[in-house]
Amino acid sequence: MQYCGDFRTTYEKDVMIFQTPFIKVCMGFLGVALLALPFLIKGEYLWIALQILIAVIGAVGLNILTGFTGQISLGQGAFLGVGAYTSAYLTAKMGLSFWVGVPAAGLVTAMAGMVFGVPSLRLKGLYLAIATLASQFILEWVFIRWESVTGGSYGIAVPRPVIGDFSFESDRSYYYIVLAFTVVMTLFATNLIRTKTGRAFMAVRDHYISAEIMGISLYKYRLLSFGISSFYAGVAGALFGHALKFVSSEQFNIGVSIVYLAMIIIGGLGSIIGSVFGAVFMILLPKLLSVVTTVISADIPSLTRLVTAFEQGIFGLIIVLFLIFEPDGLAHRWRLIKAYWKLYPFSY
Repeated sequence: MQYCGDFRTTYEKDVMIFQTPFIKVCMGFLGVALLALPFLIKGEYLWIALQILIAVIGAVGLNILTGFTGQISLGQGAFLGVGAYTSAYLTAKMGLSFWVGVPAAGLVTAMAGMVFGVPSLRLKGLYLAIATLASQFILEWVFIRWESVTGGSYGIAVPRPVIGDFSFESDRSYYYIVLAFTVVMTLFATNLIRTKTGRAFMAVRDHYISAEIMGISLYKYRLLSFGISSFYAGVAGALFGHALKFVSSEQFNIGVSIVYLAMIIIGGLGSIIGSVFGAVFMILLPKLLSVVTTVISADIPSLTRLVTAFEQGIFGLIIVLFLIFEPDGLAHRWRLIKAYWKLYPFSY
């Protein structure tokens, strides 16, 4: 839908990501804010910002698979683990650079994801979800049992990246590396869905029989979607491992896969900006609940045990209520706000 005054007279203008001067100015302010953020916050708050950036990469990858291609995956947590262990092994045990370890982690995870994506030709919906759930348990078993590579239950200590004599040992310096990866990979995903490949993903999602009649190879694009999604998960897992300076199997359990699935559902399926909203929401919500329960416990000590026990329940209840009253995700609410801004004072 085109609104009065919003003209695009060339193909180049139509495919631009930031199409109006107002949006470019807003994105400029956002960029400045993200660059200045490490100087405004520190400690735990900076660590939360790092977690959000890493979660954005993983959520965008999962949305390419689930939101744009319609393939449900319950193994995102395990694929994060493959990336984390790959980069940890290459950098900590083989002595390779961080700049080799992270891309290699993405490629290895992409290959692993494509192997587990092979059943996608025969399976779909709930059956495919169960198949990807199996990948979660298989990879968790490998993380613990393949001790010569993963360190087993002891895990692996992972170094932070180094350029020359400068080490990104502090969270502030490492934040900029993660920010660069997040911006590049988010822009790549935004462009990807506008290409022939991205449109093929959406055709497979919307009606796979019609897509196949039009000549779209279901097997090729489903497998490619698994590979791209897993590449994102691998890079996110590698960045998380280097951020934490330690990799162990407990960090990549089934709970992580469920949280990532919740991110894209709450944020909005089939939306890159929805992946960002979902990642921010799911990382901040437990922190906010923890603050609230701490305040309540301090004021009313007799309720400490009760409030702590209900914290996880409240977390789940908020997610359920959110899905009931906003089933299309935060991205849909964002589109309504933008439409209201453009159409005001008219309501249609």
